Amino acid sequence: MLDKPINFKSIRKFTLERFKRRRDLQVNATPRSSSSYICGKDVSGNNGYGGGASTSPTTSLSARSPSVTTLELPTLLIASKPKRSKRLRTSSITPRTRLRHNQYKQRLQYHQYTDVVVHSSELNKMAQQNGDNETKPLTHAYLTEKPRIKPKYDVHRDVLSQDLVIKQTGYGARDKSIPSGMRRSWQQWSFLSLFTGIIPIVQWLPRYSLRRDAMGDIIAGVTVAIMNIPHGMAYGILAGVTPGCGLALAIFPVLVYMILGTSKHISIGTFAVISMMTLKVVQTYATDEHMSSVPAAAGLNATKAHGATDSVDIVDIITPIEVATALAFCTGLIHLAMGFFRLGTLAALLSDPLVNGFTTGAAVHVIVSQLKDVLGVYVPRYKGAFKIIYTIIDLFKGIPNTNIVAFVICVCIMIFMTLCNEFLKPCLRKRCRFPFPGELISVIGGTFVSRLLDVHGNYGVTLVGDIPKGLPMPKLPRMDLIPVVALDSIAISIVSFSIVMSMGLTFAKKHSYEVRANQELFALGVANCVSSCFSCYPLACSLSRSVIQEQTGGVTQLASLVSAILIIMTLLWLGPFFSTLPRCVLAGVIIVALKPLFMQAKQLKNYSKQGKLELLTWIATFICVVLIDIDIGLLIGVAISLLALYIKGLKPYCCLLGTIPEAAAIYVDLNHHRNAVEVPETKIFRYVGSLNFASNMYFRHSLYNIIDMDVKKLQRNKTAAANANGNTTLNGEVGQLNEFRFLVLDFSMLGHVDVAGCKAITDIMKELNLLGVRLFISAPADRVYDTLVHSMALGEGPFEIFPTLHDAVEYANACRIG
Repeated sequence: MLDKPINFKSIRKFTLERFKRRRDLQVNATPRSSSSYICGKDVSGNNGYGGGASTSPTTSLSARSPSVTTLELPTLLIASKPKRSKRLRTSSITPRTRLRHNQYKQRLQYHQYTDVVVHSSELNKMAQQNGDNETKPLTHAYLTEKPRIKPKYDVHRDVLSQDLVIKQTGYGARDKSIPSGMRRSWQQWSFLSLFTGIIPIVQWLPRYSLRRDAMGDIIAGVTVAIMNIPHGMAYGILAGVTPGCGLALAIFPVLVYMILGTSKHISIGTFAVISMMTLKVVQTYATDEHMSSVPAAAGLNATKAHGATDSVDIVDIITPIEVATALAFCTGLIHLAMGFFRLGTLAALLSDPLVNGFTTGAAVHVIVSQLKDVLGVYVPRYKGAFKIIYTIIDLFKGIPNTNIVAFVICVCIMIFMTLCNEFLKPCLRKRCRFPFPGELISVIGGTFVSRLLDVHGNYGVTLVGDIPKGLPMPKLPRMDLIPVVALDSIAISIVSFSIVMSMGLTFAKKHSYEVRANQELFALGVANCVSSCFSCYPLACSLSRSVIQEQTGGVTQLASLVSAILIIMTLLWLGPFFSTLPRCVLAGVIIVALKPLFMQAKQLKNYSKQGKLELLTWIATFICVVLIDIDIGLLIGVAISLLALYIKGLKPYCCLLGTIPEAAAIYVDLNHHRNAVEVPETKIFRYVGSLNFASNMYFRHSLYNIIDMDVKKLQRNKTAAANANGNTTLNGEVGQLNEFRFLVLDFSMLGHVDVAGCKAITDIMKELNLLGVRLFISAPADRVYDTLVHSMALGEGPFEIFPTLHDAVEYANACRIG
């Protein structure tokens, strides 16, 4: 009989019908009508035919039953016919029927809440419906089948006040005094945890596996070093210093961050935006006399600043490297101070629209600064606001004097780099772990062409200049320049920290590890201070190099160690080789590398959908950075971002709640739920946000407007009624002027309240008492309750507080009926 195919559809139908009959018999035969049964057994494990403790009517089937997603056929037959279960065995099923048996198991699944048989097609439909943004009603298609046991709950207890709940739960407010805080900090202090927290390398280095992680770090380190060579030279020139300074920035701060940093994948070194901000400071404070004495082949054109320069009465000559190193040292000091005062959350003030608009605007400055090398023309350096406009005007004037050779070389480099980034790299990424080194090939090829054709001597193409052989000697920065560049270093420190944190958090979320903001400040501060002694300007992390380091298999910061070693070898033996590199080659590399920053402008559409304030932040920051200046534009963007934050916090969400007639104890917004009704003679006001000295007036006006109460008009009516009767009107008679007698403040979503907010609540309560309206407070958080109790000790209140909103409503109903 078992050799024939089994009709699983008939078996399933028969089994389910038998389940229903046995369940109905047990429900009618035993007093435990609300218990949950599965195949003749109670979900609590007791026999369904008697014995054992009864389950609560509030228990749902899925909460008690085992977490089973599939129900096999033998299990169904055994559950329905225990005495005849031996007739069907798994081994007796033929291969043909086994396939159908597996298909049956895939189709038959149990819904985790209602325990209804659901097919896989219905599950896919439910998943799509649950992913929709629109709210689906409870009577949707996938809930039309009635569950075996309808989940419900029924609570019978007295209405409790918040004071009674506090006493019964043994709540104790946290001691916020300074001695108590110091005592808790001392009890939690540990030298070992402090040491490992300050030096994170001692945490992950002992767990480092050479077999598992070494190869990925070596490959990532070599790849990043190949990118660091052209980037370091290009961004070093962009910052107004020598190419060797940009290469040194890929060595010394990298080694310090490897020991002190918490991110495992970011690539510390040069960054276009920081280099551009450094150039602005270098052009402002470096003296023109020294800059004019440097030959053109050294990469520093003999230029004079437009207009009057800011005089620095320190010494007669201030070199660009001295300004850059002093700026790096001051930036490190600011990072250390921010870390000491635990200001790691300061990066949160730089919102995504602000950072996006700022970096995009800074990329425009970088492009304009490189156009003079692309065209091979001389452009004076300008300072102050609107300098980019003057520079563009001079570029248009210098177009007739374009160096055709430099322009052709730059265009060829840009075409080659674009082809590499758009076509070669995506194709080779699927076949090879190493990315195609397009930047390095461009630099090496440009150097060979320059040496073979002598483009500087024959065609007047400007070269990079002499790159000293070996590592720079340690030298302290000029301390007398620290006060001069202190103001400029504040903006650079905030921008560099926000970029490092954003990239670090991105990789930390992807690879499930922690990046500590205050430790990052400490690492950046020490790295800047140390690298300033080796002719380095302020550091940051590169977006492109960080992504490449993670994609090529980098696991830890030992990849940066490999990269630093290769850069050291380049400086020791290959530095003079790149001295004949044309600057137009590096200009082409920089322009192509800035494409991701310009592609950020696509996010403008998303910001417009998020809100008008986000759109205003992006547009204002971008325009101010481009037209005025980088640091001023950043300051204006931060001010607009803080203003937007203040506006959003100043106008919290508030609404009037009502109840659903079919479901008690559920309170919803009356503006959005048409079938909801108000509680008789009771107004329920929900306030979401913070109630403090800045928002208490908004709280008062919103409350009075939403409950349609004009205090002045009611006071006039009260006075007229009192004069007509010749005596003072009682609260009950005054209460007839209002359409409600109770006001419940739902503070379940109130995050913070201060003493000024408590005073505002007291004033509202007194005004309502004059009109015969009682005020209740419901569902405050513990910290809000502590503040309310503290304010009552200072003379505010007294407040009638309830643990839940339903407690307050039921208490109001009892007072109304009584």
